[in-house]
Amino acid sequence: MIILGIETSCDDTGIAIIKVSDKKRPIPAPEQVRCRVNFKILSNVVSSQIKTHAPFGGVVPNLAAREHLKNITPCLKTAFREACIKPRQIDLIAVTIGPGLIPSLLIGVNFAKTLAYVWKKSIIGINHIEAHIIAALTINSQQLTINGFPAIALVVSGGHTQLVLIRKIGDYKIVGETRDDAAGECFDKVAKLLRLGYPGGPIISKMAEEYKTLNTKYKIQLPRPMIQHKNYDFSFSGLKTAVLYLTRDNKDKLEDESFIQELCHEVQQAITDVLIEKTIRAAKEYKAKTVILSGGVAANEELRKQFKLKIVNCKLKIDFLVPPKNLCMDNGAMIAMAGYFGAKRHPASRDNSWKNIKADANLRIG
Repeated sequence: MIILGIETSCDDTGIAIIKVSDKKRPIPAPEQVRCRVNFKILSNVVSSQIKTHAPFGGVVPNLAAREHLKNITPCLKTAFREACIKPRQIDLIAVTIGPGLIPSLLIGVNFAKTLAYVWKKSIIGINHIEAHIIAALTINSQQLTINGFPAIALVVSGGHTQLVLIRKIGDYKIVGETRDDAAGECFDKVAKLLRLGYPGGPIISKMAEEYKTLNTKYKIQLPRPMIQHKNYDFSFSGLKTAVLYLTRDNKDKLEDESFIQELCHEVQQAITDVLIEKTIRAAKEYKAKTVILSGGVAANEELRKQFKLKIVNCKLKIDFLVPPKNLCMDNGAMIAMAGYFGAKRHPASRDNSWKNIKADANLRIG
């Protein structure tokens, strides 16, 4: 099966083409059969809009839609050229229908519907959050083993911070989510306060890394919002506000690079502590066999490292899955891979008319 994936939920235009093959094999008893699914990414083209939104310190929805409209056709042509295939070879079109920014979603959805109509291809709508999870489940190009469920997934990005209980692929329940700012959004807003640029996550991570080589000078301490709450919800607006007050009270230190580095380190550590504490606690309560970290913020090296260390220190006998960094960010390949599972889960959906595909900015996963 060859699948075309289209992603335009926010500010990255992603077009990918993947080839999927599955082989049945019995495990563990002779009467049981599961499929080993192999994914080969033939092309995965992503057009970033960072330069467009950098002057504003965040994504401007209408500007994002305009850029998607400009970039989506060139991305499609590049994807086909890199994959060395023709449109007639496509078996299925998978497109993000939500959640996300509605102006951005509409560009991708309408583009995919047009292709489905003109090429007479099957089309399936994909939940963006599920696609991030699938990107981790298909690590090493194969489906998560039968013993890997239930799983707890932390999907953390600029627009989303959610803890999802996964009973099996396609069976999800949100057990916790942010009540205000997402973790990635908090990184962006703090970076804007410190005039470090956009996007904030990579910049703050770099400054925090540089701090590690210095001696603690200012002993900055920031709150860990809701870390002791018994629920699994998140809140990062208070952390952003704490940084705002700290910078207002220490204007004379904002030109001191060591102050900025120490502050960035503390911001990153505060977010990391909350994310890990809540996720591990949820994994214990739901007796998870696997913990999944996915989404754009999952590319943060310190977060990945501390997650692994926490699992080891807690002596938890669970697997830890995180996608390769190039699949953490929004991309078409994760949409295409989710399209495969969606089509297998609901075979009739492969015959859906393009007329039935609609964008939903507030789409829920469970």
